[in-house]
Amino acid sequence: MPVIDRKTVLSGIRVVEAMRRRLVQLPRLAAAEQAVRFTIKYKVNALLIHETHGAPAGVVSKTDLMGAYYAGLPLQTPVEAIMVAPPLFCRADDSLEKALETMRTNRVHRLYVLDPGGEETVGVLAYPDIVGMLYRLCHKCDRSLTRIRRRKDGASDCFRVAEVMSPSAFSACEADSLATVMEGLSAHRFGAALIRDLEGVPTGVISKSDLMMAYRHGVPTDTPSGQVMSRPVRACEEGSELAVAIKHMVYSDIQRMFVFKGDPQNIVGTLSLSDA
Repeated sequence: MPVIDRKTVLSGIRVVEAMRRRLVQLPRLAAAEQAVRFTIKYKVNALLIHETHGAPAGVVSKTDLMGAYYAGLPLQTPVEAIMVAPPLFCRADDSLEKALETMRTNRVHRLYVLDPGGEETVGVLAYPDIVGMLYRLCHKCDRSLTRIRRRKDGASDCFRVAEVMSPSAFSACEADSLATVMEGLSAHRFGAALIRDLEGVPTGVISKSDLMMAYRHGVPTDTPSGQVMSRPVRACEEGSELAVAIKHMVYSDIQRMFVFKGDPQNIVGTLSLSDA
């Protein structure tokens, strides 16, 4: 029986080609306030936590910090109390396919990258890094949307948002408390909540970044979500070309969009970089 060598767009690509080389990290005795500040300052979703002698000890994500906020932990709580250990690693010379499978299997959004010898942490690999690299790669491809549209004989057979989106979205009312929003985000494993007014019209979004800002400024968790939400609601139509939606997310530096069907008020799902 012949051996079938299945190739994908990831075949032959190594982790080193997609990873970020800047590591944002803190010692395990650093305060949660510093972790919140670093996630905001460096626009990252997680921090690598290390021992006093520099060895990796764990990871603190925005989800962990949201849990600390919900639990009422003071900002001076050491990050070692909320970190997840141990960190998960891949190597710079691993295939991107292998790293992505590790992320899927362990249901994580990032891996820390070791040098080929496995001795030093040299970077981090997360979904935004992979999507950004693939967007640049596929944009140069002969089958890219730009090239297809230049042809006289070709209609695009591209993916649509509806084919890969998550067909659900968590929403809350402007009057609901931040605690209620955090409970919903945690239960549904979403990164952001759609906020609606009393008539059900989408008016804003509360992301984990918004919650980090509220935590840092000491906003009580019983505060109505309408006072903290961000505007506008970034959304796309379910029939939109996936490549166009990805381009919008990459260039706007956002990790998810809400998806509507027909009417922009009719939100039917979400599209995240993880879906992409």
